[in-house]
Amino acid sequence: MKYLFIFIFFLNSFLYSQTNEKTDSIPYYSNLSSSNILNNKYKNALFYTQKAINYSKAIRNTQAQANQIYNLGKIYFDLKKYNDAIETFHKSITLYKNLKPTATYAYSYYYLGVCYIEKSNFADAEICFTETQSLFDELKITNTAEILPLQRGIISKSKANYDVASTIFKTIIAKPDSQAILNSKVEALYQIGTIEASKNRYNLALNYLNKALELNEKDENLEQKSNILLALSTVFEKMLDKNNAYSYLKQHLNLKESISILNNERLGIDDYDKFKETERLKELAQIDRDTKQQEKTSKFSKLISILAIALISILSLLSLSLYKNNIIRTQSNLMLKEKNKELEIAKEKAERASNARSEFLSTVSHELRTPLNAINGIAHLLLEENPKKSQMNYLSSLKFSGDYLTKFINEILEINKIDSNKLEIEYISFNLKQLLEDIKNSLKELASVNNNIFKLEVDPAIPDYLIGDPTKLSQIMMNLINNALKFTKNGTVSVIAKLHSLEDKNATLYFEVIDTGIGIPADKLQSVFDSFSQGSIEINRKYGGTGLGLTIVKKLIKILGGRINLNSIVGKGSSFSFELQFRIGSPLINVKEKTKTYNDSSLKNKKILLVEDNKINQMITEKMLRNKGIFCKIIDNGEDAIEIVKKNKFDLILMDVHLPGINGTVATEQIRKFDTKTPIIALTAISLDENREMLLSFGMNDVVTKPFIPEEFYAVIAEYV
Repeated sequence: MKYLFIFIFFLNSFLYSQTNEKTDSIPYYSNLSSSNILNNKYKNALFYTQKAINYSKAIRNTQAQANQIYNLGKIYFDLKKYNDAIETFHKSITLYKNLKPTATYAYSYYYLGVCYIEKSNFADAEICFTETQSLFDELKITNTAEILPLQRGIISKSKANYDVASTIFKTIIAKPDSQAILNSKVEALYQIGTIEASKNRYNLALNYLNKALELNEKDENLEQKSNILLALSTVFEKMLDKNNAYSYLKQHLNLKESISILNNERLGIDDYDKFKETERLKELAQIDRDTKQQEKTSKFSKLISILAIALISILSLLSLSLYKNNIIRTQSNLMLKEKNKELEIAKEKAERASNARSEFLSTVSHELRTPLNAINGIAHLLLEENPKKSQMNYLSSLKFSGDYLTKFINEILEINKIDSNKLEIEYISFNLKQLLEDIKNSLKELASVNNNIFKLEVDPAIPDYLIGDPTKLSQIMMNLINNALKFTKNGTVSVIAKLHSLEDKNATLYFEVIDTGIGIPADKLQSVFDSFSQGSIEINRKYGGTGLGLTIVKKLIKILGGRINLNSIVGKGSSFSFELQFRIGSPLINVKEKTKTYNDSSLKNKKILLVEDNKINQMITEKMLRNKGIFCKIIDNGEDAIEIVKKNKFDLILMDVHLPGINGTVATEQIRKFDTKTPIIALTAISLDENREMLLSFGMNDVVTKPFIPEEFYAVIAEYV
């Protein structure tokens, strides 16, 4: 960017040079300013640029004045005086609007946009870059440095559109190496590295950040290097690699100190303030000279003198009034600032409380899964051993309670994921009609328990294939229909899906679930969507449930871009409705679904390594495996697991994620260096910061979540052995 700026400086000098260059001229001052910038003497550069502006104004050369004001704005930009830069670029743009478009006009909008990004004003920045692109197209300027795509990627990232931002940055990275694009490539690598880090894909993040650091050495952009070092330190800290985290943090701080010293050498704060104050005094002196000139002229006529005195008196009164108003405005601004500070403090406290709540619930949910796995596992083993009839009721109750608690913990974790913005929306093609039919078939038994008629009405005008998130839509419909069937007896539950509108390739659908059940009182219509709310204690005791289903439904619908509506009359029933927009999709590719059935004979005599540190879970898992004729070897830490896999052949490895010493993900990475064939299944009490994709990225073949359902556990093992 610095070389681009110097080139434009010399371009301006060339355009306004004369054959015999005089001392007091625009090219003379412009050349002196450019020379001082090259020598990092920004105080002198500011002085000569201002001289060029004043001279341009004196000779009434609007084009030259606009160019020199742009140059002043660029100096403010290089000195990171973004407020002054924004004000100055606006002045140059105002002049350029009345002139023939030039490259400098286009770059005025570009640097104004970059200033807005530095001030986190992304909306105004986006407008500026649109204007820049329009001028580039009009002037046929080739954007070889990829500066506009880079800034658009940064704006997309600020809006959390990580997929769009990543695509833009990867396009820049793929460009052939050149000096012009070097800075943009480094920034793109750094930005995509921070995106991968925010998704907890630390290995990918380190890969991009290290490439950025390596390429930065060719560019010598110290500010950029400082940001990359800080990002590397943050990633290593999240990976619990304290040594590397500290090393990069130290390099970042040392470089920051060097940059600060360099900036002070360029232009100290005192020099900058003196320059601004000098220019303000010059403006006041000019006003004073103009006033005196007016007074001299007014002496030609007594009448004009009287009118001038009267005018000055009026202006004085207005000035006094403005002065008083300014004092009042200043006081009001101070009060507003104090109130804003109080609001910010309150907001920070609320955010900390919300984060603490999410972390607490996530930790509690995670920690409950391990003992709950033991409870469910023991209940399953006891039920398989032909217990006495007198024990069956106890064991069935124990299994029911374990299953209920598992569902409760899963729903708490689901809400935490939504509240923490860790839930990603899928955009895949699916058959809506088939999805609703499958949901209806899965809930037929529940409908028959309460003797309910279960109807499904699907508008034939709905396109066969839609693009959206079928998993979240299924979760919404399952919760709503489940509630309707639970709170209705000897009645009717209707599920309706209609095509509301069809424009271009977008289809807006209307969904409604209607029941003839107990209904909801008017004073409870809003609170039923709150966590753990079911209308009353009596309803909770009679019908059971966690009170989290409708909370999840409301949050998921909001994430998908809709809003849920509720109408209900006590004793007559309830109606839940919402609208969602989908893109029209294409026929699905036939994909073979993972089978849930297996044959016991396929498991016999298989050799499995179980890596698990919890003694109870060791005992339960080993017993479940031996019941199917599987030979089981138990290891309680990652280091020993790596060594035993080197020396022995296993049909499958069950790897607990949380282990003493190195964890299961690191152990899996080490094993994959010498063994890429043996299937590895992750066993995890999955937490808020974990997800299936993250675990699979370490080389695991599949994930089984604790507490696991025995039949599903066996089915996953059977698929891989």
